[in-house]
Amino acid sequence: MSLPVKLAVFISGSGTNLQALIDAVKAGKLSARITLVVSSRDDAFGLERAKKEKIDTFVFRVKDFPTPDKAENHLTTILDKYQIDYIALAGYMKMVPARVIEKYRSRVTNIHPALLPNYGGKGMYGHFVHEAVLAAGDRESGATVHLVDEIYDHGNILLQGKVPVYANDTPDTLAERVLQVEHQIYPEALEKLIRGNIN
Repeated sequence: MSLPVKLAVFISGSGTNLQALIDAVKAGKLSARITLVVSSRDDAFGLERAKKEKIDTFVFRVKDFPTPDKAENHLTTILDKYQIDYIALAGYMKMVPARVIEKYRSRVTNIHPALLPNYGGKGMYGHFVHEAVLAAGDRESGATVHLVDEIYDHGNILLQGKVPVYANDTPDTLAERVLQVEHQIYPEALEKLIRGNIN
C-alpha cells in the first residue's frame, strides 16, 4: 500500500480527535490523506471541521435506509468510491457494520478514554467512563488506541497514554486531561500501524 494512505474518519460529535489527525497530517506526522469524514449525525460539529479543510463528508444513519443490509451496502460502496485504505473512529458512537470491519480487518482503529481492558464495552463512553474511574478510586486513567473488531472496545491494543487521577477530580477535569493524551497518541498509533511498526 503506497503512502500516504487514504483515511476515512468516522465521527459523531465535535471532532476534536478528527482535528488532531488533520493537524498531524499537516505537520507531516501522519502518512495519510483524510479523504472522507463519515458522521452518524448531521449536526456534528466535526462536519464543519471537515468542510473547512475541504474534506468530503457523508452522513451515515442506518435509519435512513429500508434495511440494515442496504445501509451496509451503501456505506461499503462509498468507502470503495473513495478507495479508503484505513478507517479511524474518532468519537463515533455507533457500532461499525460487520461487513466493513471484515473488509478492513486490522485497518480500523478506535480511541477510548480509559485504559482498556478496564472501563470498556457497550455503554462505556464519554463521561460514563470518567465517572466509573472516579467511583472506583483509581489513581490513574488515560486513553487507549485499539483495533476494532465485532465487540465494543475489544480489539488488540496499539498504544496507551496515562494520566494521573487527582483527589479533587470531577468527570470534566479528568476528561480534559485524558482528551489531551488522546490527541497525542492517536496520530502516533495510526502512523505506527500504517508503517507496520506495531508489535
